[in-house]
Formats: sequence, structure tokens, C-alpha cells
Amino acid sequence: MASRIRLEDRECPLSTTVEHVGEWWTLLILHDAFDGYTRFDQFQENLGISSSMLTTRLKRLVADGLLERRPYRTNPVRHEYVLTGLGRSLRPVIVALAAWGNSRLAPEQRSMVLVDAHSGEQVEPVVVDARTGRRLDDSDAYVFTAGPAAGDAMRNRYAERPAVPAEGD
Repeated sequence: MASRIRLEDRECPLSTTVEHVGEWWTLLILHDAFDGYTRFDQFQENLGISSSMLTTRLKRLVADGLLERRPYRTNPVRHEYVLTGLGRSLRPVIVALAAWGNSRLAPEQRSMVLVDAHSGEQVEPVVVDARTGRRLDDSDAYVFTAGPAAGDAMRNRYAERPAVPAEGD
């Protein structure tokens, strides 16, 4: 599959991430995987996706290292698709997207909510800085800037902000 990333965005982590998980079916397949689905027929039945589209998306998720294809039956050979560590690390992103979608709805209009597995109490996901615990939704308090590996295009984009020094500098 040809890359959809513009040449000037090839070092942007958002652009490269969207190339891997920014497609509609990919996010829904990952959501199903987080809910415990592992088999082709489970994904297909739940999503109502064509087998050719599902095959293409599953192959891409495996190639990108987000799912692992494992045989679960030998005669005939059947495979399941299991989240890898890299795939599991996307769960907070899926949770944040679902929370954003729910934030636009009245509580009685929400068809899916996140709850504490032990207490059943509904939780409100937010993205915070791991070091300080501060919410990251303030665009004035938290901004992007060029990182240590930034090329000229990225440095030019963020020229008004100080670059983050490389480790050891």
C-alpha cells in the first residue's frame, strides 16, 4: 500500500500514526479487539464489513505490528488476531476518542460508557501529563515544538518556539 504521508510530514508523529490507524475500519477493528474479539467471523459479524475489506485491514494491522495472527485450529487451519503490546498501547487513544464522542451527547443519549470494571462506576477519561497529572486539553499551556530529531521542515514549522534539546545536551 502506498504511503499517504506527504513528504514534508514524514517525520511528524501525528501523520505517521494516522497512516497506521486513521482509517475508519481500523479503529473499529481495534475497538472490537479491545472488547475481546479475536476471530475473523466475530469481527465481520459485529462490524458488518465485507470479507475482502476485513482481510485487507487485518493484514495491515498485522503488518503494522498492532495485531498478531495466530492459529487456533489446525484442521482446517483457522487463525485468530490478538493484540500485541503495541496494539494494546493504543487503548487510551480509543478510550479518549469515545469519551470525546460522548462529551457531545447528553448522558441519556450515550450508547456506550466507560466504567470501572470492579465497581461498575462510570468514569470520565482525560488525557494528563504522566509527570504532573495536569490535564493536557489546554492549548495555551501545552504546545508542540520541534523535538531533538526534527529536520528543517519541522524546525521551521515551530521556529517561534524553542526546540527541545537532545538528551545529553
